[in-house]
Amino acid sequence: MMSRWKAKHDKEHYYKLAKKQNYRSRASYKLKQLDKKYGLLKPDYNVVDLGAAPGGWSQVVAEVIGEEGTGQIISVDLEYIKPIDHEAYTGVKGDFTTEEIQNTIVELIDGKADVILSDASPKLTGIKDIDNFKSYDLALAVLNISGNILKRDGNLIMKAFQGEAYQDLMKELKKKFRTVKTTKPNSSRKRSSEMYVIARGFKASKR
Repeated sequence: MMSRWKAKHDKEHYYKLAKKQNYRSRASYKLKQLDKKYGLLKPDYNVVDLGAAPGGWSQVVAEVIGEEGTGQIISVDLEYIKPIDHEAYTGVKGDFTTEEIQNTIVELIDGKADVILSDASPKLTGIKDIDNFKSYDLALAVLNISGNILKRDGNLIMKAFQGEAYQDLMKELKKKFRTVKTTKPNSSRKRSSEMYVIARGFKASKR
């Protein structure tokens, strides 16, 4: 009973805080806490936010870039994202798994990304086994995109769900990155199976 009350209280706390501080989503605090702990973002980084709607993570990146930074933030989603008032921001409406959208991203940042972010979740059915594999497929799609839009030695921060395919995903990540850690920020609901992957040092092939 107490754990349910606490989960509801935590959810309401971050929801109210997001409203007060003008963030579009309570999920903004997940990235803020991850960045504080791991130092993931820098003002000169080119960052691609996949599955970005409604834009809460992109807001945090824009804050890090600030007024003096030279980085860029490219936000991609199938849904329309209300533009963020920052000259470094560009929104792209489309399917990030397609070659067309990936080519658009590379053109926009005139090269490749320093960091890929993804807080995306699939549309869940409520059937545990199906949802586990839908989550795995989405995470694997984000990982596979790294080969096209992430710099050598770049970093990937993404959501992953614990389940039957979770260890398979970790194995694939470790093939492509030098270090892989998983964590759960305080703003993530304790009862949720979501975890956040911090993958550093992308092992892109030299060309």
